[in-house]
Amino acid sequence: MAQTILIYSMGEILGDSLIKLPFIAGLREAFPQARITWCAAKGGTMYAGPLKSVVAGYIDEILTDGPTGARPLDALPWVTPFGGRTFDLVIDTQENLRRSLVAKRAVSKGKEGGRFISAALQARQPGWPVAVVDRLARLLFLASDGDGAPRPLALSDPDATNAARALLPTAHYGGPVYVGLAPGAGGQDRRWPLERYIELARRIEAADRKAVFFFGPDEGPDLQIARDAVPTALFPEKDRTDDFPDVKGPLLAIALAGRLTAAVANDAGPGHMLAAGGAPLLSLQQDHRKAVKFRPAARRLELLVAEDYGQGMAALPLDVVDAALQRLIAGAS
Repeated sequence: MAQTILIYSMGEILGDSLIKLPFIAGLREAFPQARITWCAAKGGTMYAGPLKSVVAGYIDEILTDGPTGARPLDALPWVTPFGGRTFDLVIDTQENLRRSLVAKRAVSKGKEGGRFISAALQARQPGWPVAVVDRLARLLFLASDGDGAPRPLALSDPDATNAARALLPTAHYGGPVYVGLAPGAGGQDRRWPLERYIELARRIEAADRKAVFFFGPDEGPDLQIARDAVPTALFPEKDRTDDFPDVKGPLLAIALAGRLTAAVANDAGPGHMLAAGGAPLLSLQQDHRKAVKFRPAARRLELLVAEDYGQGMAALPLDVVDAALQRLIAGAS
């Protein structure tokens, strides 16, 4: 079994990095003893920044320096990429053939030889998936001889787990059913209206369940509107009652996701965080193209597309969303 693994990518902004987290968790499960190096060839990845604590225990090293294939001259035969290092297994997640040839030079030429799994080559074969999560799953399947598959993250930071338990405690006799709601998104056109989320939260509370809102740091006004409209709902990222204030941001959101029976989110980063943490997810999408390509890697997924009902996210009916949510909750019981 491979003892050294290189994952080759161009780098990750927030959305890319979140959608890859279940792949990373599945990789570690398939290769529990391996040293995993992540190469961000263009020099930037969230795994070295805001998500560093999230991938602790999954990625051992981030490689960004030296010739890495990002520049055309890196492909010249006298250039030594990756500082001359080689690995038992190289998984190339990008689809540029020139860069893929550079990545292949990192495969071990030792006695037994190394293995090279390339998205750039797979993409030219029939049946290459459209969805990013399915492409990553295919690469993991090939690299692990069919044994590996994406899975939810199990955070290695005990403070994250303890913070989530303190903020969303389990009561006696089964405890509350926590339902996450993430109304935010990077663009207004990708947001299901806030007032619909609020009405959905009221229905959740009326059913003796607990609505749990997730808002980003720039969504204070929306948070206050939701708090005023549904005062019995929970806002755990804002109302800190735990002893672990250093656990925050994506780390806290992913930890809290593991406490949820189900969650509803737009096509945005918070939805991918909740999926990575293991929450059964209802994803609200604007159009089919993005819904297919950027489908969240949730362990259980319901997906609704607004263009099936009209134009814009507001066309997605509340009753349809509620019915899909009830299916998710029923499937978790």
